[in-house]
Amino acid sequence: MPTVPESSDGALGAVNSAVADLLALTEVDEDTFDGWCHDGRPGWIYGGHVAAQALAAAGATVAAQRVAHSLHGYFIRPGRAEEPVRYQVDRTRDGRSFSTRQVNAIQRGKVIFALLASFHVPEDGFSHQLAEVSLPPVPEPDGELVALLRNSEMERLMDIRPVDRDAPNGRQRFWMRIREPLGDDPLTHAAALTYLSDSYLALSTILPHRRPGQLPVTSLDHALWLHRPFRADDWLLVDQRGSIAAGARGLATGEFFTADGVLVATVGQEALIRDPR
Repeated sequence: MPTVPESSDGALGAVNSAVADLLALTEVDEDTFDGWCHDGRPGWIYGGHVAAQALAAAGATVAAQRVAHSLHGYFIRPGRAEEPVRYQVDRTRDGRSFSTRQVNAIQRGKVIFALLASFHVPEDGFSHQLAEVSLPPVPEPDGELVALLRNSEMERLMDIRPVDRDAPNGRQRFWMRIREPLGDDPLTHAAALTYLSDSYLALSTILPHRRPGQLPVTSLDHALWLHRPFRADDWLLVDQRGSIAAGARGLATGEFFTADGVLVATVGQEALIRDPR
C-alpha cells in the first residue's frame, strides 16, 4: 500500500511546472486567492480544474498534518476561461481532529462554484475492503494513448488509457494518471485527483441512450472521498457507472483503484442531461 506523502506546510508542495501552473494561486488577502482555469469546452472552464484550485485554496489555510479526505462542490454558474477566478475561503471549523473549509469561486462578483472540504489528522482504525468492491480484471495500461481528451491543455497534464465501455449498462473504465512526477505533498495529490476525477464521469449517464458527445451534459455537483493514501502520478483505474437518469438529471459514480487493487477514492456527480428535441 502506498505510504502517506509528507508536507512541510499547509500549502502545495514543490511540483513540476505543468501541475504547478495548473494549481497556481496568488494570495491577495487573508484567505483570498486568485487563480486561472483552462477551458473544458471552448470558452468555458473545465469543472475539474476549478474544483482542484478550490481545494488547493482550502488546503492553504489548514495545518500540514491534516489531509483532505472529502469534498463536495456545486457548479452554480458557467465559468469563463478567459477571466481570472477569485477564491474566498471561510475557516468554518478547526476541531481536534478535523478542519472544515468552505470556498466560493467567484467571477464578475458572482459565485460560479462552491466547495465544502474536510481535512483529517491521519489515525489508525478499522480497515476493510469488501470483495465486491475490488479491482475488476483489466489489462495493464501499456497500450498506446487513445486521443479522448478535449483539449491540448488536458492532454499535456493527463495520461488516460481507455480500458472498455459497456454502453447499455452505462459503464466505462479508464487508467488515469498525471503525466509528470508530483513530489510528496498530499495536498498536491488530492488536488490532482480532484482534477482527474471530473474526466468523462458525467458522460457515463448518457451511455445507455446515445453515443457520448451527441447529447449536452452539464455537471451540477461533484463529490470526492479520499479513503487511503495514493499518488495521482501513479496509474489509477477508475471504474465509472451512470447508475440512473431521470427528470433531465443523471447520477454517475466511480471508484479509483491502485494497480494492486487497493480502493483509494470514490467519486460521485450529478449532471443535467437534456434531450435537445
